[in-house]
Amino acid sequence: MLALLVLSVAPSSIASALPSTGWDKGNHVLGFAVLGLLGQRAWPGRTAIVLTALLAYGGLIELLQSFTPDRIAEAADLLADWVGLLLGAGFAFLLDKNFSGEST
Repeated sequence: MLALLVLSVAPSSIASALPSTGWDKGNHVLGFAVLGLLGQRAWPGRTAIVLTALLAYGGLIELLQSFTPDRIAEAADLLADWVGLLLGAGFAFLLDKNFSGEST
């Protein structure tokens, strides 16, 4: 979570030198997919709470970006965060299902 926060509020001059998907929304989807996967694996059975808390974290990041000189807060970023969270949680579900020996 801390790495995602740092990447999200770092000045553009620094952020441009860091790893990226090449598309801002893709970065959001990827970052929040990782958080969704990790959150779901850490707290299985608490999907709604975990995803809601992580989406609120995405909202906090957008709020913090609005206070930075070269970043902007966008509602579309929150949508990309939500898509990433759903993908990550879905992947965690598939991993749990496959490792528990259930047939697909």
